[in-house]
Amino acid sequence: MEIVHTPVLLNECLTLLSPEGEAFEKNALMIDSTLGEGGHTYNFLSKYKNLSVIGLDADSVIQKKAKERLSEFGDRVHFYNGWFNDFYSDYPEEYKHPDIILFDLGISVFHYEKSQRGFSFRYDEKLDMRLNSNSEKSAADLVNELPEEKLADLIYLYGEEKLSRRIAKAIVDARSGGRIESSKNLAEIIWNCVPANYRYGQIHPATRTFQALRIAVNSELKRLPKALFDAFNDLNPGGKMGVITFHSLEDRIVKNFFRNLGKQCVCPPEVAICRCGGSPCAEIITRKPVAPGDEEIKNNSPSRSAKLRVVRKIKDAGEYHLEGVIGY
Repeated sequence: MEIVHTPVLLNECLTLLSPEGEAFEKNALMIDSTLGEGGHTYNFLSKYKNLSVIGLDADSVIQKKAKERLSEFGDRVHFYNGWFNDFYSDYPEEYKHPDIILFDLGISVFHYEKSQRGFSFRYDEKLDMRLNSNSEKSAADLVNELPEEKLADLIYLYGEEKLSRRIAKAIVDARSGGRIESSKNLAEIIWNCVPANYRYGQIHPATRTFQALRIAVNSELKRLPKALFDAFNDLNPGGKMGVITFHSLEDRIVKNFFRNLGKQCVCPPEVAICRCGGSPCAEIITRKPVAPGDEEIKNNSPSRSAKLRVVRKIKDAGEYHLEGVIGY
């Protein structure tokens, strides 16, 4: 079986999210919210012999690979095929509550290199980008159906692309001659419409547009805030939750939510009497996000933008802890 994805910040995760105290002595439970090919889970199960894991993934194809890879651990690992926000919002009664929760919000190298769904503009593939094939809209649907203004807004909001209006206009002009169906075709449209000096920057000029389409197709930012909230409340007191982000939009959501969890009081100024309990819900373990070192970046280039944040739960959070969290 070929494994193409290298888990990022692996040693940091194994250390900062290690089972402690009572969780270390008993059979601790970890939930890998974004299982992928199972890299993080494989290493946690190998290192912590009393640990069991529930692996979640929306993509049944990559989860099948993970099942094969993790088969040596037998009944220490269980699988859930679906979106993590659905899992945490209706936590299955057959499972005990977890001691460790990990979210790795990056897209697996498998999806870029092996899925043939148009995640990468390096290949001529069908412009799909759906992690779950049951999702309603593909990237091609958005590219070919959205009005120019909405397409520009999407590229700017989710891709932070400063040339979003120019790119949206070029896409709309191109689709008047027929549907844009391939990733390579879309990348060429973007390449040809941007100024010459923009083509040879640090990243390909289509990078941010492809990111924006992927985020929109899979509702990544819309799912995240409530998923973090529900996951935190499903966690056992004393348990730890870690989140790895890869771009500023999702990191802002995680940072704001964790910051609210660590506050003494999160009531708005107009509330005269504290209604949130007046004490923090979590201990912030990583005061600053943990980033990969030079050696990891050299050996695993997709890790270069990764940031890991970790909290330890003290008590459940209230809905007010989501106030001010971008994307909610």
